[in-house]
Amino acid sequence: MAASSKLTDESSRPYDALPNHLNFDWMIPEAKLTADTRTDFYDRSLTSRRYALVGVACSIIFSCSCIIAGSVTLANNGVYGVTNVANMDNSSLQEETLALALNLIVTLCTEAIGVIHGISLRSALASESRLHFNTNLRLLTAARGLYNSNGALLNGILAVLLIISYSSVSFIVCNNENSLAITGLPLLILGIALLLQVMIALSGMRAVKILTWSSSPFDLTAALVYHTQLTPVTLQCMRCVSDLDTYGGPARPSELQPSAWHAHHSIRKVIIFLWVIVAACAGWAALVMYIWGTYSSGDSTVFGAGQALTLQTWSFLPQLWKISYIHYSSSGVMLFSWVNMAAIQGPLTLGLHCSELIANVIRDERQWRSATGKKGVTTATNPVKTIFAHPICLILFVAKPFLHWMFGLAFNLSNGAVNGRLNDLEVDIPMQIWNLCIALFIFACFFTFVALRRPHGPQPAAYGHLQTLANLVDEWSPVMWWGHKEDGIPYCHAGTSDHPLPDVKMDCVYAGSSAGSPVPLS
Repeated sequence: MAASSKLTDESSRPYDALPNHLNFDWMIPEAKLTADTRTDFYDRSLTSRRYALVGVACSIIFSCSCIIAGSVTLANNGVYGVTNVANMDNSSLQEETLALALNLIVTLCTEAIGVIHGISLRSALASESRLHFNTNLRLLTAARGLYNSNGALLNGILAVLLIISYSSVSFIVCNNENSLAITGLPLLILGIALLLQVMIALSGMRAVKILTWSSSPFDLTAALVYHTQLTPVTLQCMRCVSDLDTYGGPARPSELQPSAWHAHHSIRKVIIFLWVIVAACAGWAALVMYIWGTYSSGDSTVFGAGQALTLQTWSFLPQLWKISYIHYSSSGVMLFSWVNMAAIQGPLTLGLHCSELIANVIRDERQWRSATGKKGVTTATNPVKTIFAHPICLILFVAKPFLHWMFGLAFNLSNGAVNGRLNDLEVDIPMQIWNLCIALFIFACFFTFVALRRPHGPQPAAYGHLQTLANLVDEWSPVMWWGHKEDGIPYCHAGTSDHPLPDVKMDCVYAGSSAGSPVPLS
């Protein structure tokens, strides 16, 4: 019974314990543990796991509700049937408010699913010794093995399901003869898409051993060091992430650190992709205006209608009697409109997803740079606070549903529904596309500025790079400060401690506490 009680106590700890008899110095020359952290080396963040599973449970409830509501509508009214949910006083405002709310709910669901999938993929990459940064392009990075639960095939399916989820929302809400209505088939497909994403994420979670659920780069680095999947390198205490590709060794502090653009190769691709989306959106708006001016006859399959686009006819919400638009006449209303929507909305969805990389990398760097502040850096993170305490993460969280909603404003069912059935397909609206283009331009400018901004101060930049953090952190504790630790000849030592440290000396050369004979200064 005593042995059983002891085993239960150890298994219930939220941290991985470091055995007292294990000498850690043979493996990590510079890494030391404070007295308080010899039993609590890194946080497994089981609270984050609970939050993530609660979010996935809510996603399952919402997806099942969509499947049931969509199935009932299809059974009662057919493929193009709709179900009235409320009478409308201001049809445009109420319709678009509900569409925005649905986009927000879809964002919440996909973010919860993304947390589990991202943690699982991160653990799979770590087990293959291919994990370099705390944050990765979740849908565009895969573990080895085509049919792996975290492999390329299922990641590709997840990307398609994510696009389908957002494109479905634009077709769910419609106007049925002055009544607010929901469309059965898009609602059913939205529910199925979300449920499949949940299944893939949970299968990925079950397929790997997850060392920590924490989003903190410090907990992940500590976990990898503890499990011998990452080994700190000596003589690197003043080397930032961009120095890893060059000769590493003793170095003087630098007043200016490299930007995320130079530190993380994938960020360059993301920024370029965002500007491609902005250019494509502008080209789309120009094409629609050309079609509107060229094909103005109602006898053709595609024709322009409405008033000319001017400042007087501009409106944020579409009003078809007031602005210009092009109209599609098609017998396959739902299929045609869906393919059109998904094909154009796909790059937007992927662009916003890839922007997570920039937001999270900057978040990780800001957390690391707080180690030189008065309060130091707290290694553990609150999963909810992670979103709302970091402005760039909050901006991205708000931008996702808002930009998808703005994209949906450019597409409408022109006559909505008549007698409970979808009638016809409308359109591309130039002004709404230009509105979206302006919003995307602002979004791309902001993330470009953030990616190109260079941090000031001698503290080496890490941007969540695990090897760099392992090299820079030589003493682990729940709260850490970084600074000057030891004077020496010929090299000084900078590192972390559980108490505030003095600033590093800008005229000194730093190498690390275990530096031996002099080596060339790069």
